[in-house]
Amino acid sequence: MAFSATMTALLARLREKNLHTWLRGYLSHRIERVQTRKEAGLRHLLFAFCDHYEPLWGRAPLDVGEARVRLWEEAYPRVVDAFRDADGLSPRHSFFFPGDQYDPRLLDRLAALTRAGHGEVELHLHHDGDSRASLREKLLQSLDKIGSHGHFSRDATGRIRYAFIHGDWALANSRRDGRYCGVDDELVVLFETGCYADFTFPSAPEEPQPNIVNRIYWPEGDLRRARCYERGRRARVGERYDDRILMVEGPLALVPRLARIPLRVENSAVTARDPATPARVASWVAQNIHVEGRPDWVFVKVHTHGAPEAEAAALLGEPGRALHRELTTRFNDGVRWKLHYVTAREMYNVVLAAVDGRSGDPHAFRDFRLAPPPVRAVPALSQGR
Repeated sequence: MAFSATMTALLARLREKNLHTWLRGYLSHRIERVQTRKEAGLRHLLFAFCDHYEPLWGRAPLDVGEARVRLWEEAYPRVVDAFRDADGLSPRHSFFFPGDQYDPRLLDRLAALTRAGHGEVELHLHHDGDSRASLREKLLQSLDKIGSHGHFSRDATGRIRYAFIHGDWALANSRRDGRYCGVDDELVVLFETGCYADFTFPSAPEEPQPNIVNRIYWPEGDLRRARCYERGRRARVGERYDDRILMVEGPLALVPRLARIPLRVENSAVTARDPATPARVASWVAQNIHVEGRPDWVFVKVHTHGAPEAEAAALLGEPGRALHRELTTRFNDGVRWKLHYVTAREMYNVVLAAVDGRSGDPHAFRDFRLAPPPVRAVPALSQGR
């Protein structure tokens, strides 16, 4: 009776987590992990912290939003400067800033962090009920405004290139009710406006979560379809696509726990209620996300919503320090692991270097295809605040 009740509760819980949208892909990934020969020798861990950074979260007034950003500007360097990766670099934060929350004062403060080498700004966008044309206009306006502060990489022609995270997870009109997007061919519009990679997933337990898990891949098939990211070709050495964006996923797993429901969804979200722990970090690394043919470069992308006060207190306090202590001790001994803190742009560059057949230390490929944003070239100045 007790076993039956536990199983009933477990199945109900898993249905709530939209497990049906990604269980098959996850089981395929698990089988692949078991069948894959464990890599011997030195491995490199590329770690990116991607923040859905929303200073005006909760309909906050501008003065609250500015205080939230000021806290990061002042506290983040103090937290991370005690930690160094194998390249002598401190942790680097990727601030995916919402185009719909633009204010110059917020972006100027993030520019100070970028100039100091503490991170970079990419694009986050909440939108609903859009057409292809209206989405394109919103993207270009956001890029122009945020880019005016020197954020975003530029290609050889001076065109803005950017990474993207979709607001409310609803990439490519992926919800059954059509909310929070409206544009089936969103991936095409993103590519046309300069996007090089999407970092939205994993989104489990939310409905948009794809059946492809723990992969870096190129979407394929008809990219004009809703949820076109459900089909993809794994990134592999010797096979690069220059006509579409790259999909970069973070770790997703079912992991055991001591509770009435003996499994939990590990979706690589770092929150105040669910901070990084040694077990979580080990689970992220164990998913072994890599470019096929370059298994010694392992990619871990985690996410957070770091602007609200409770989340910031954790990320800029002891839980945040604990994460970096774990990374810099367990995964940076120089024998089994070398740790490399990377921004979203740097992670993309290293992926492309692997695809193009490069090997050795990935530190050499941080700027392989896309250069740092222009603001990085401006000397850090006293802000006088």
